[in-house]
Order: sequence, then C-alpha cells, then structure tokens
Amino acid sequence: MVSVPASSNIIEAEHLGKTYRVGKLQVPALRDVSFAVERGEFVAIVGPSGSGKSTLFYILGGLTRATSGHVRIDGVDFAALSDAERTRMRKSKIGFVFQKFNLLPTLSALGNIEIAYQIADYGAPLDRKRLAELTEVLGIAGRLGHRPSELSGGEQQRVALLRALITKPAILLADEPTGNLDTENSDAVLAMLRHSNKAFGQTVLMITHNPEAAAFADRVLRMRDGAMLAPALPEVVRA
Repeated sequence: MVSVPASSNIIEAEHLGKTYRVGKLQVPALRDVSFAVERGEFVAIVGPSGSGKSTLFYILGGLTRATSGHVRIDGVDFAALSDAERTRMRKSKIGFVFQKFNLLPTLSALGNIEIAYQIADYGAPLDRKRLAELTEVLGIAGRLGHRPSELSGGEQQRVALLRALITKPAILLADEPTGNLDTENSDAVLAMLRHSNKAFGQTVLMITHNPEAAAFADRVLRMRDGAMLAPALPEVVRA
C-alpha cells in the first residue's frame, strides 16, 4: 500500500453516489455526498430512516463500494484498493460499533472480544491491562464471563464498544449505537465515545436519528433523501 503524507483530514468523501438495483429499477441511496472529518473530531450524521446515512456508514468503513465518487481514509483512496487491501485498512485504522451488537451467542463476553481480536490478526497479544481499564470504565468488569443472553442490552453494547476500542483504532465508526438502549445505558455509551475521543484522540463518526445523541458530538451533519442538507452546526465546547 502506498504511503500518503498526513493531512488534517482523516476521512474525506468526494461526490459519493450509491445506486441499488431492485428488479428493473435503479434506486439511488446516496446522491453526490461530499464532506471531510478532521483528525480527533467527533462528528454525528443525523437523518431519518431511509436518508442514506447507514449506506454512507458502510461505504466509509470499506464494507461496501460506492457507485461513484471517492472515500479517502488517512489519505488512501478506498476505490484504488483491492479487497485484501481494504480489509487490511479496516484492521489497522477502523473500529466498528453497530446497533445490533453482533455478539456470538455461544461465547462469553471475553470470548467475543478475544475471537474478534484473533480474527483481526493484529500481530500482538491482547493487551490485558487495557482490557482491565476499559472494563472498569464501562462498568462491566464482573460480566466478562457471561454469555450475551445473560447480559442486558446495555451490557451487550458496552461489550461491543470495548471490542471496538481494545485495539486503539484511529477511527471509530458507530451506527446507531444507542438505538436499542434505554436512556441510562445510552448516556453511558455516548459518554464512553466522548471519553475515547478526548482521552485517546480517536476520531468518532456516529450515525444516529436521535438529536439527543448527536448533541454529544462536536459537529452535526444532516442527511435527507441520500444527500447532505446543510453545513455543520456550530462547534459544541465540552469539558
């Protein structure tokens, strides 16, 4: 993979389009979307169901290809990469948090974290010190031996968040991370995203339909009908 000089932007989207074929119909999901995210920013993308924000999430994470336009992650154009190279890019740069927790039901919480780490093949043993620190911060130190069915929804999402944070990714992509949670657990997950952003310098891009969740971000972008509607709201200064 070609080395690219660093810039202030770690995510750059240029004129992104995505069209799905449904029978004989061409259904546009994204329409000429362009924006950038600076290193260390916490950005929320807000929009109703069907606005294209989840499609955008999957393209930004290299999980699907755009029909047109470009995505650059840390200066590298996803469109120029092979599938293997995109996979390596995801492993080295991006952590994912999904609304559906995607935990394996037959494994304990710790087993889910360990197997995800092994599959990613980071080339180093699991950092047990960091694991202990994150479990304490997330309030699940006594729950790692439990299977997902023995955990509450909030605990499952915290395990999923820990799994994404354990490798210290430069970018954390979160798709509706509080969509299945009550207010207390939502606030805990959002506070942890904010903590990761500030304490570890991780860039966070969160997809959400919830304006209260978006309020945790530095900047908010809005989508409707596959397009970006407006520039960012004024920066929110937080302690």
